Amino acid sequence: MSGGLRAIDQPALFRALMAGLIASAWAILWFWSDSPYGRYLDHGRWTDVGVAGAICRAIPAGEIAVPALLYATAWLMMISAMMLPTTIPLLEIFRRITAGRPDAGRLVAAVVFGYVAVWFGFGLFAHAADWLLHAAAGRIPWLVANGWAAAVAVLGAAGLFQFSALKYRCLDKCRTPLGFVVERWRGRNPAREALRLGIEHGAFCVGCCWALMLLMFVVGTASPGWMLALSAVMAAEKNLPGGQRLSMPLGVALIAWAAVIVLLNAAPGAG
Repeated sequence: MSGGLRAIDQPALFRALMAGLIASAWAILWFWSDSPYGRYLDHGRWTDVGVAGAICRAIPAGEIAVPALLYATAWLMMISAMMLPTTIPLLEIFRRITAGRPDAGRLVAAVVFGYVAVWFGFGLFAHAADWLLHAAAGRIPWLVANGWAAAVAVLGAAGLFQFSALKYRCLDKCRTPLGFVVERWRGRNPAREALRLGIEHGAFCVGCCWALMLLMFVVGTASPGWMLALSAVMAAEKNLPGGQRLSMPLGVALIAWAAVIVLLNAAPGAG
């Protein structure tokens, strides 16, 4: 087999490329969070200090554009580190189905691109919602004094979502990668079908995992330890035999966590 793109047909090389991409994303996040610039992963402080703050103040609309750009970069690394590992089974199946094609490498890349694009869009939406929440909270004295309430809301919502029909419908799609690929791949318009496959898989993945990813706003986007824990949970739910049975216990744990925060902060004399 010849040609750089066709080389991805080789299983060992494909796995090495994916492992390298995922490991690189984890390494970047780990060193970034442990560096003097780790504060830039915490999007709530991007405009406060340092080079980013100076840039924000120097360009028109900089206090929105620069944080959004930095957030987008950080989120892209998080997607690569946390979510790509959960979609390896689907990518491996698609690689095998298209292995005999001369454009196999480009088709796999199109699936990855579509998948990442959906998560990237979700990240931008989540950042905008978080920014609006902070702006609104700054106008409400009670929320300024009781920031823990936002964490309770996110934890409670994430916990309740674990019991929803939407969660299980999306999880079922994520847990059957062979059927997912077979339903959507015909090979008549390869590039478009591959991109659509990635986009639709990304949409179901977001539908399954969005609430857990929002927990990053509670535990801190600059915490590789929490990122690793959450990615392990999502990978187990989607790929391990019986992984779907983790959803309800996880929901109970998240709701209990929210309840504990309420008890610790709302009790008389708390704070």
